[in-house]
Amino acid sequence: MAEGLRERKKRRTRQHISDTATGLFMERGFEDVTIAEIAEAADVSVNTVYNYFSTKEDLFLDRGDDVVEQLARWVRGRDAGESAVAAVLRELRADIEGMSPRVGLVTGYDRFVLVVHNAASLRASLSRLQRRALERLEEELRAETDAAPDDFLPALMAGQINWAHQCVMEFVSREMTACRDPREVSREALAVLDEIEELLGRRVFNYAVRASE
Repeated sequence: MAEGLRERKKRRTRQHISDTATGLFMERGFEDVTIAEIAEAADVSVNTVYNYFSTKEDLFLDRGDDVVEQLARWVRGRDAGESAVAAVLRELRADIEGMSPRVGLVTGYDRFVLVVHNAASLRASLSRLQRRALERLEEELRAETDAAPDDFLPALMAGQINWAHQCVMEFVSREMTACRDPREVSREALAVLDEIEELLGRRVFNYAVRASE
């Protein structure tokens, strides 16, 4: 029980520091805020900030691990009789219909995009996260299909699935930065997703189908 309480306190401290930093970044921009200022605003020491976050970029992209694992997790959790791409599209459609913050369908997302756009180090960090997500997806597909090390098909399929996901994310990002109503963007993003499904071939939809129990 004591360990549980300590872990809970750590999670709350981490979230508090991250929320404080995000507020400062949104108000003043990423590059104009220092770690020392974040520590002061959060009422913790600079060392405490670094205990939870290795870099300032990690403070802003504090859900990076979730970004990296998301596609692989969706594939891993697919239903019996469902293919890898079908699972990803199903989960993505649910997020769009529910206007989830995960896909940027929330008021204020345009400020997040602007902060990233104005900071080269954040753009580079985000690109690395996206690359790692693609690599994790390929790893998951290899494991799920028991592919040989020299089999290039998992890489090709991971690329197709990642392309579909990125197309939707980029559409939402572009439309939300135009300060549009999230509900309208959601409806249009669903139409984009329908088009993507039409473009993806039968071989992609028949890849890594989970066997029925």
